[in-house]
Amino acid sequence: MEKTPDIDLTTAHQYFSTQCFNKAWDLMDKTSRTPEEDEQMILLNQTSLWHWTQRDDCTPKNLSIGYWQASRIYALVGEVDDARRYAQLSLEKSQRGEPFYIGYSYEALARAEKLAGNSEKMNEYLKRAREFAKAVSNPEERKMLESDLDAMAEK
Repeated sequence: MEKTPDIDLTTAHQYFSTQCFNKAWDLMDKTSRTPEEDEQMILLNQTSLWHWTQRDDCTPKNLSIGYWQASRIYALVGEVDDARRYAQLSLEKSQRGEPFYIGYSYEALARAEKLAGNSEKMNEYLKRAREFAKAVSNPEERKMLESDLDAMAEK
């Protein structure tokens, strides 16, 4: 019989969902990672996602962000299929949400297609992302999304 630990599970899920997300982000920001750090980055993201799914306050927006991070991580480590899969999940979760998150879901799809060498599909997704970027009302968020899209198109 499984014994329930003597801890506040709600607090634990809140802590690990955000802590693991942030630690994965720190690894994403590194310009050079070891294979072990790549694996840690993946594990941290997946752990974060799981803890989010255990939270009562988990929303499609939270999952969209977590799936976007997963897609970005898989693109960073060169795993096209998983980058596409998580980008699609991000898009599915963001569809009824804010243009900022939908735009970033298309950014993730474009990044996966760029990795796959499919420039036609990448440009299609970049175009969609730019359409959503125009609808972002927060100027800082719009600038951030547009900057990321510009950087991807230039490389």
